[in-house]
Amino acid sequence: MTISVTPEEAAILSVSAEQQAGTASCCLSPKIGEVQHGRCSAAFLVIGSAFVIAATTLVHAQNPVSHASFELLTHRMDVDVDGAPNAYGPPGKPALDVLIDAHSLNRADREIVGYLLDNKHRPVLQGPKDPFPGYYVSQTSFTDIANHNERDPRGYLDASKINYVVRGDAARRRGVKVGDFVAVHSKRTHKSVFAIVGDTGNPTGDEGSLHLLQELGYPFHDGISDSVTRPEIVIRFYANSNPKHQFFFTQTALNKAAMELGLSCDFADTHAVNRVR
Repeated sequence: MTISVTPEEAAILSVSAEQQAGTASCCLSPKIGEVQHGRCSAAFLVIGSAFVIAATTLVHAQNPVSHASFELLTHRMDVDVDGAPNAYGPPGKPALDVLIDAHSLNRADREIVGYLLDNKHRPVLQGPKDPFPGYYVSQTSFTDIANHNERDPRGYLDASKINYVVRGDAARRRGVKVGDFVAVHSKRTHKSVFAIVGDTGNPTGDEGSLHLLQELGYPFHDGISDSVTRPEIVIRFYANSNPKHQFFFTQTALNKAAMELGLSCDFADTHAVNRVR
């Protein structure tokens, strides 16, 4: 027996299967269009049920592990531009941040952690084949382990292209490692995104990459004066979620990896912080 299915019915089948399987595209909630025909045959229901069951089984087989996580509310969120090839440069070059911010805790008497120094404590300059020749090589704690050239700016997370957070003491004490995945939510903009633990050096953990703040909906352009000054950003940490030290050159690749692991950046039920999920 041949069973015909209209295009409208096929569309509902596809969306229903995706909803039942619990899949979504980077924290976006799909909307289902309404079908005007007002009919639903028994054959259509049989096919729909089979389609949903098959899709659900496939997704559960791919993501069988429930990942433990915990959430922390930041007191503020300063912009971190470390790792961007134009983060710092010699005086006179337009850069994303001022040189004082390259020092630990933004204090001139502390060590420089924002860009690479040679054995004479001079800034290492990018070469003619690098993204920003003449600029300093800005570094992050999370690096590409496949790139053994520490002077290559491509071996560090680019803060202008990748969402990352800075690991503070609270996250470190709970076993979070550099490179682990996180989900980040803004209570002000109501946006949520995937990110990675990309840097260290701030005990409070109240820092995030320029790209992260931009994706959360903040109109920031650099690390000189932009910052979130209120406790409105929640970070969900997935400890030990990147044991292979997977490195990312694009946010699209990071999002794909997080979703393939079955991680979630849905904060619809977030009412408290400092909690274990």
